[in-house]
Amino acid sequence: MSPAQRILARFLADRPALAALAVLVALTMAALGAPWLAQDPEALDLAAMLTAPSWDHPLGTDELGRDVLARLLHGGRVSLAVAGATAGLAALLGTLIGLLSGTLGGRVDAGLMRLTDGVMALPLLPLLIVLAAIDPAKLGLSAEALNSEGFAIGRIVVIVALVGWTQVARLVRAETLSVQARDHVRAARAIGAGPVRVMLRHILPDVASPVIVATTLSVGHVILIESALSFLGLGVRPPLASWGNMLTGAVGTVASAPTLALWPGLAILVTVLAVNRAGDGLQRALDQRSRD
Repeated sequence: MSPAQRILARFLADRPALAALAVLVALTMAALGAPWLAQDPEALDLAAMLTAPSWDHPLGTDELGRDVLARLLHGGRVSLAVAGATAGLAALLGTLIGLLSGTLGGRVDAGLMRLTDGVMALPLLPLLIVLAAIDPAKLGLSAEALNSEGFAIGRIVVIVALVGWTQVARLVRAETLSVQARDHVRAARAIGAGPVRVMLRHILPDVASPVIVATTLSVGHVILIESALSFLGLGVRPPLASWGNMLTGAVGTVASAPTLALWPGLAILVTVLAVNRAGDGLQRALDQRSRD
C-alpha cells in the first residue's frame, strides 16, 4: 500500500472526521445548487413579511418578505467561496515567504521574519476594519465593477489574506529549516542545484502536508472573520447575501423573529465545527505517516 493510500485509509477510519467531511460536502453541494434548489434570494414580497415556515417558504421570510432558505443557500455560496479562496491565497503567500526565508537565510530570513512578527503583533480585528473601510472607488474602477459580486468577494479575500499568511509562513520556515538538513537536499546542492530548484523540487514536497493541514484548519477561522466584518457592515454588502450580513439584517428583528438570526448563526457554527473536525482528522492521518 502506497503512503497516499495509507493516509486515506487512516482518514476514512476516523468516523467523526469522515462525518464532518460529509457535512461539508453536503453544505457545499447545497450552496452550489442554490440557483436550482431555491427561489430568487432578492425577490421581495411585502405582503408576506416575517411569515412562519410554510411549503412555499420552508424557513419563513425575512423583514422584506424574502425567502430565508434562498438567502441562506446563496449566502453559503459567498461565505464558503470567501473562506476557500482566502485560505488558499493566504497559504500561497505564507508558503512563498516561508520557503524564501528558510532557504535563503541571512538577511532575507531576518527581514521576512521581522515582517511576519510585525503583522502578527498588530491587533487583527481593528486592522481588518481599517483595511475594509478603505474606499475602493479611489482605485479608478467603474461603478459596475465595484458593485459586481466578483469584486465584493475578491475584496474580502485580499483583505483577510493580507493578514492571514503569517502562521503558514512560520510553519513553512520551520519545516524548511528541518528539511534542509536531510540527505537528499544536501545531495541536490552538492551537484549544483540552484536555490529555486532546491525549493521547488526538494523542499516544497516535504512541507506540503503541514501546509495542507494549516490551510484546512484556517477555513473555519476565515468564515468567522468574514462573518464579523459583514456583521459590522464592512464585509459583503447587501443586496448580495452572506451569512454574516444575514446576521446583521436580523439584529433589528431578534425580539419578534429570532429564527432570522438562528439560521445563519447555525450555518456558521456547523460549518466551522465541521471544518475544524475534518482538519483535525487530516492532521492525525498525515502525522501518523512519519511513524510508519
